[in-house]
Amino acid sequence: MTPSQETALEKLAAPAWPRRPTNLATAVTAELVERIVRGVHPSGTALPPEPVLCETFSVSRTVVREAVKILQEKGLVQVRQGAGTMVTPQSMWDMLDELVLGATIAEDDSLSILDDVVVTRRLLESDMAHVAARIADEETVDRLRALVDRMDELVGDTVAYHELDRAFHDTVMQASGNRIARGVVRGLESQVVNTARYTGRTERSLCVASNRGHRRVYEMIAAHDPEGAAAAMFTHITEAWLVRRSGPGKPDRLQR
Repeated sequence: MTPSQETALEKLAAPAWPRRPTNLATAVTAELVERIVRGVHPSGTALPPEPVLCETFSVSRTVVREAVKILQEKGLVQVRQGAGTMVTPQSMWDMLDELVLGATIAEDDSLSILDDVVVTRRLLESDMAHVAARIADEETVDRLRALVDRMDELVGDTVAYHELDRAFHDTVMQASGNRIARGVVRGLESQVVNTARYTGRTERSLCVASNRGHRRVYEMIAAHDPEGAAAAMFTHITEAWLVRRSGPGKPDRLQR
């Protein structure tokens, strides 16, 4: 090993795995994603060379090469002839990727990434509510009404309430028929729904206020008022997030 490789090895700590993972390439990839997002390997710098990564993770060159290939697919690195494996700018990262989004959220004390998630949800769900109000059938309207009424009964049980909350939004999305938009929203939600930063405050009074927003969306869809439904969904998602994210040291507005 050359002196430069020895120096790189000193800077790259071995992963704190409780036991050796079954799928080594997946485990190495996840560890490198976290280190890149944390800035251990900043954009514009090269990852340590293969021998260093092999020794650090106690894996073969085949495993390292597979991990680097996956990192390329996620937009985190580019392999350049003569320069090595370079970490790309954040603008090139695939933010819909589970590992990339999860690691970015974990490192974002400002909540700006979660703000972006909410803005994306707001835009897509407002449009889907607009469509749902035009084409929703009686069965969909009845289901939305039943969900809203049931949530009124469960405002004191935040776990049960939020399960129905997600069901309400998913019913609106399904009613729109937009499978792509629904898939994007569901994918984003799956990454953040169980994180304390996204859940934020959950007391009973907030569930009461939140369900008033749901009821307004339902009423506009039941009235087949597309503009009203879109506006109601936009307002509901915005207000619910601003309340959840509020707290000591956190701004109470969504910058957009």
